[in-house]
Amino acid sequence: MNPKSTPVMLTVNGLNKKFGQVHAVNNLNFEVRKGEVFGFLGPNGAGKSTTMRIITCFIPATSGNVLVDGIDLAVNNLEVRRRIGYLPESTPLYSDMTVREYLTFVGKVRSLKGAKLKSRLDEMFTVCGLTKMASRQIGKLSKGYRQRVGLAQAMIHNPDLLILDEPMSGLDPNQIIEIRHLIKKIGEEKTVIYCSHILSEVSATCDRILIIREGRIVASGTPEELTKGHESGSRYTLRVKGEKSSIESNLSAIEGISNIDINDSLKNGWHSVQIHTTAKDDIGESLFNCIVKSGWSLSELRRDQTSLEEVFTQLTRSNQ
Repeated sequence: MNPKSTPVMLTVNGLNKKFGQVHAVNNLNFEVRKGEVFGFLGPNGAGKSTTMRIITCFIPATSGNVLVDGIDLAVNNLEVRRRIGYLPESTPLYSDMTVREYLTFVGKVRSLKGAKLKSRLDEMFTVCGLTKMASRQIGKLSKGYRQRVGLAQAMIHNPDLLILDEPMSGLDPNQIIEIRHLIKKIGEEKTVIYCSHILSEVSATCDRILIIREGRIVASGTPEELTKGHESGSRYTLRVKGEKSSIESNLSAIEGISNIDINDSLKNGWHSVQIHTTAKDDIGESLFNCIVKSGWSLSELRRDQTSLEEVFTQLTRSNQ
């Protein structure tokens, strides 16, 4: 996707929301383009849910405006609602209905009927992997299948913009992989806003990420841009065999190394070594040359990339 040539699906301009003296959303400005899976992150109380509720027309903004596919929410929110599908964190399901009954009900609420309703139902059963569960009572489904039903209800009316709030909540690892693949598939045709605290999934799924803290934007970019742009030096992991004192003294002589942590609990003289450096350049060659010169055995040498979790913590911790 070429960001410069792709049309904008969502525009948020100067968005503010106050609850009494609490400024929950503070002058947010961002865009989400068509065909983009967009991660929207922040700690609890950062303003994520408030922002999503404004975009989905649940609550009004104090000031600012929101455009969905060029339509001003404040001018024509009924048309905006038609273009949005929303999966909240607590999936809105009726447990006594079968999957088919529930999706039929939601489709009718969304003004679908006749052949069009049947066509959308068939497509949702296929896309969300629910064909074999169509006649099953929702209350008897696993958590993973209930999430699939929640996704189906959000997409039944074929919205242009799909908003998913914690879609992986409560899922086991196998179910997370299934829902991740489904979100990626959906993102090939739809615009998706993905809110989650499972940052590894956000990093693996999203094209671009925005992080907010106390209602304000603190960072935005691709997962790669965020992890590289906020990396304070680099980390290296070594697994070497040699004298502990020699390892520490020889490695400390390498320019740019700020800290060395040696774990000597390994067997047969092997040590796991964590090295932190402030150097911008890769010092891997210097490490290798030092190991060879010192006559140590080497079984592992790798440079560790800063994770999205570390970036998130650095940007949103309360003592900043």
